[in-house]
Amino acid sequence: MAICLFICDKIKDMSRVLTGIQSTGKPHLGNILGAIQPAVAMSNDPKNEAYFFIADLHSLTTIKDSAVRVENVNAVAAAWLAFGFDTTKNVLYRQSKIPEVCELTWYLNCFTPFPMLANAHSFKDKSDRLSDVNAGLFIYPVLMAADILLYNADIVPVGKDQKQHLEITRDIASSFNHQYGDTFVVPESKIDEKVMTITGIDGQKMSKSYGNTIDIFQSDKKLRKNIMQIMTDSTPLEEPKNPDTCNVFALYQILASEDQVAEMRKNYARGNYGYGHAKQALFELIIEKYADQRAKYNDFMNDLGELNRQLEEGEAKAREVAQNVLKKVRKNLGF
Repeated sequence: MAICLFICDKIKDMSRVLTGIQSTGKPHLGNILGAIQPAVAMSNDPKNEAYFFIADLHSLTTIKDSAVRVENVNAVAAAWLAFGFDTTKNVLYRQSKIPEVCELTWYLNCFTPFPMLANAHSFKDKSDRLSDVNAGLFIYPVLMAADILLYNADIVPVGKDQKQHLEITRDIASSFNHQYGDTFVVPESKIDEKVMTITGIDGQKMSKSYGNTIDIFQSDKKLRKNIMQIMTDSTPLEEPKNPDTCNVFALYQILASEDQVAEMRKNYARGNYGYGHAKQALFELIIEKYADQRAKYNDFMNDLGELNRQLEEGEAKAREVAQNVLKKVRKNLGF
């Protein structure tokens, strides 16, 4: 149940960008390359105003351990801040700290037909094991709709896996507006066809669910051990190797400069260059490339007071927007 929303709401000459961030664990290299770095770059554009929320309410459908959930939220916040999300210009907040989203979810539930939710892939993917399905999972798309509509978004660029949920949001908003007049902006979807897929240590897409991730924030010793677990073929040390079929090279070429990639290709082609050498080069590259981010991440994780201060500042700003939207909803409903 990945959540990755990029919502653009035109505010005068500025676009509001809202992103929902998973809180199911510490962000890994795939998250950093595929989501964090592009989203932070977008937030740093002076034409944008970014509202990024950590989707800890969504995580409750699967994570019941409160200590684990708190640790995940802290790790996510620390990672995004370490990679340059600017809270003086933008807003970072925990979804659970904006109670208006829960109230709006209830209102929207009352306008959402049962068959619509029964056909949502977030439910259908597990409908053959109903004992594993809780009510939170069933109404997951409604909470997602509340996350969006609470900020009057115009455009929602989403991945293909979330397109259906956005259509549900549009249907709910349209139904509400039809009955109560102009209340919500009905968002338009924009599908991002260029989502980067990062190879995991087993050659599949890097994912926590596959257990094949690379955690750049762990200690040097553990990070090196992690990288040394990348699966490779059995080509002997002395023989040439094909970089285009190698999981190590697939990661290296994403992170390295053109000159470094060209040099690595030469090493593979000439032989007497083992996969262990390539893994060591990848390890050293990650250590060098992300030295500042790793240090900042550890600083935040060791100073939760400062981490919470920045989150609480964002939550105050987010609540102000949410309360204004919800006030209009309540008025139209007669509450």
